Amino acid sequence: MKHYILYNPHAGKANNAEALSSLALMFEEAELIDMTEISDYTVFFGGIDKSDAIVICGGDGTLNRFVNDTEGIKIKNEIFYYANGTGNDFLKDVKAGSLESVFSITKYLEGLPSVEINGKTTKFINGVGYGIDGYCCEVGDELRAQGKRVNYSSIAIKGLLFHYKPTKARVSVDGKAYEFDKVWIAPTMNGRYYGGGMMPAPAQKRNSGELTLMVWHGSGKLSTLMAFPSLFKGEHLKHDKMITLLTGKEITVEFDSPRALQIDGETVLNVSSYTARAHALTPVME
Repeated sequence: MKHYILYNPHAGKANNAEALSSLALMFEEAELIDMTEISDYTVFFGGIDKSDAIVICGGDGTLNRFVNDTEGIKIKNEIFYYANGTGNDFLKDVKAGSLESVFSITKYLEGLPSVEINGKTTKFINGVGYGIDGYCCEVGDELRAQGKRVNYSSIAIKGLLFHYKPTKARVSVDGKAYEFDKVWIAPTMNGRYYGGGMMPAPAQKRNSGELTLMVWHGSGKLSTLMAFPSLFKGEHLKHDKMITLLTGKEITVEFDSPRALQIDGETVLNVSSYTARAHALTPVME
């Protein structure tokens, strides 16, 4: 059996030749392939044996790119994963306590939810962030383009205190309507983690047929800043006056002014609303 290692040269950690060579040495026969150079996955999978295995090397954005680039293709090969990204939220969710390993993710790529933005539908792995999380990705992209170091914690703090303005939001969950004032973030989650370790939906079961929306609302700058660190341990739920959790199969969030949104860490600018839809599937058993 041959292993095809699909790596992302733009993933958060350095994908240098030495690291990739070490990964390739783990297998009896392996081939390194820059996945950004694959223009047609139908052709790619048609050229390998169904007994061969795929190893995806990258981060959450790399996984997102793979599942969307292969949309509509019936893949018969086993898919493995080696995390080499910045946040690695997918890894935290499914392999807690084992952050350095190659493992099969085939079952996790089945029945993924989707998000519709401006008529375009995209699958997602972990979650869709809308609000100051999207703002942080937007500013981070700008700094990275300028060759500057990106510190998302610093961006979030400065955004909360000075730059980011909360908005009103209209929400629909399986047809039931809600309205919120002073909304800071409104992510819809398929897994528990996103944004480099934040846990907005501690009870969310991956690919369960339902999604969880967390709305952080109604709080001022200082109270939001003081409570924000609790989001990394899932303890933000104790702030029940500013946190609302809603679960459902179809979730629409509309802000009263366009904001940046992120899908598995990939930024989409000037978004007024999104609709996330779960895929009906039996929950993945750990």
